[in-house]
Amino acid sequence: MLEISHVSKTFNKGTVNEKKALENLNLKLDEEDFVTVIGGNGAGKSTMLNMIAGVYPIDTGKILINGTDVSLMPEYKRARLLGRVFQDPMMGTAADMEIQENLAMAYRRGKNRGLSWGITKQEKERYHEVLKKLGLGLEERMSSKVGLLSGGQRQALTLLMATLQKPKLLLLDEHTAALDPRTAKKVLDLTREIVEEQKLTALMVTHNMKDAIQIGNRLIMMHEGRIIYDVKGEEKKSLQVSDLLEKFEEASGEEFSNDRMLLS
Repeated sequence: MLEISHVSKTFNKGTVNEKKALENLNLKLDEEDFVTVIGGNGAGKSTMLNMIAGVYPIDTGKILINGTDVSLMPEYKRARLLGRVFQDPMMGTAADMEIQENLAMAYRRGKNRGLSWGITKQEKERYHEVLKKLGLGLEERMSSKVGLLSGGQRQALTLLMATLQKPKLLLLDEHTAALDPRTAKKVLDLTREIVEEQKLTALMVTHNMKDAIQIGNRLIMMHEGRIIYDVKGEEKKSLQVSDLLEKFEEASGEEFSNDRMLLS
């Protein structure tokens, strides 16, 4: 479903601010893989997701999504293949539009647009049902402006919008990091439920080592733009946070020093 081959990316090349974000990165995801991604600050986690989404052009290498070479494809064309949820709950929704209008935009993504006006009765019924599954009472507030929702509600809505039209690949960029622990757990549980129910292929960047171990069928660790550890199956299930710290030190030759990840 995803193949990254020998991808490299350097920002501000040839300047004093030169930063090598990805270095000869290789990664392959099979259909229905749910991969969690961890690593310290500047490891290249978010840059990798941005390269997949087409936010920045790659310097070298190739990226394939479901067999389609998207290496030179602009971001707006890749959007029909991808669903994405960002760290900031405000980024995935339009605050001045109603809940049902946000869902309508997501539902019609990649489809041919006609001249018909508004949201059909059938669409409203569908949105009511999918919102009901969230268990947040939003199905009774479909005409409310999204800007009135809490951060957790908006993030849950963004997750729903990203998966309303089943994407070939779901990208989750620390999508619970800005939420309080209780709300983060709710959104994470919804994520797991939607991914399993729709049999999605997903790539989730997280700063929480426990979540990285418990969620998904595979875990990768990044350091300085490279994958230094890749584990799946029973070996992943038996991991402890201490094992990840040890693997990091073993593979990178230095001590793990990201306080945010250690505290979480």
